[in-house]
Order: sequence, then C-alpha cells, then structure tokens
Amino acid sequence: MANLKEKYEQTVVPELEKAFGLKNPMQVPRLQKIVVNMAFGIVDKDTQKSVVDDLEKITGQKPALCPAKKSVANFKLREGMVIGAKVTLRRQRMWDFLDRLINVALPRIRDFHGVPARGFDGRGNYSLGVKEQTIFPEIDLSRHGAPEQGMDITVVTTAKDNKVARALLEGLGMPFVGR
Repeated sequence: MANLKEKYEQTVVPELEKAFGLKNPMQVPRLQKIVVNMAFGIVDKDTQKSVVDDLEKITGQKPALCPAKKSVANFKLREGMVIGAKVTLRRQRMWDFLDRLINVALPRIRDFHGVPARGFDGRGNYSLGVKEQTIFPEIDLSRHGAPEQGMDITVVTTAKDNKVARALLEGLGMPFVGR
C-alpha cells in the first residue's frame, strides 16, 4: 500500500465491518484528528524557537503556542508566558503523520517492543508519550544543541469504546504490546 488512508479504505474497513457485524459503512470507526503536544516549560526564546521549529518539521504544520493560564510564583511563571506548543492534524496531514509515526519513528526507538495498550481513555481515543523528538527523521541531530524534548500524541477516533479503537489502530499497523 502506498498510503495509509488507502489501506484503511481497502482492508481495514471491510475487516472491521466483518469483525463487529457493522451493516452501515458510517458505523465503521475512523480517525478524526491527531493532536501533537510539546510542553517545554519556562525556557529562553532561542530554545523555544528551536523546539517549535522541530515540531513544525515533524508535523508539517505551524504549531499553536500555549500560554500559561495562571501565575505561579514558586516556578517564576507568569500568566501568558508561552510554556508549550500543539498541532492538530486533520485530513491528509493526519494520515501522513500516522504513517511516518508507525513505520519510521516508532521502530527507531531503542529497545522498542511496541506501544503500551493502556493508553486508551475509555471513549476510543489513544494517547502515547514519546520521550524524544529525535526519533523522527526530519530532525537534524548535528545541529541539535537543545535538550531532548518529548511530546504527547493523541489519536482521536469515532470509535465508542477501547476494543473497537484498538482494532482500528491495529488494522492500521500500530504495534501494541500487552493487553
């Protein structure tokens, strides 16, 4: 398959219809969006720009900056200071990102045996944490002077429960480990 979306339409949809006895094609769960979030805390402007640029390279979309909602004196945090960035991917960018995540980035993790199955929220959405953004091939390791930065990736589906959502993601090639 050249494209993850084609794989979904040609093989995953018929498998899910058969496995769960779905008669209407609109009942088959599908991906709605993928949200990629990086919380970098209080850092200088250069580090912030570097992290935001990395997130933009990884996702192919300009991130939205996330300001602090409250001031916390002990952390020297003021309301409105930028402490994170996020990207919401939909349509073709979502499929391209998920394809690169499953087939390129996750296998590059050292001692990788699969992603934990406990990341489901009970409503058919799956969240996973990545400890460093350098697993993505878009990140140039030679110019990287900033510390390793992790990210949270949330896959939002139309599935009603974890069982159907897991079947959807397994059909797309997500390598789960455990029950």
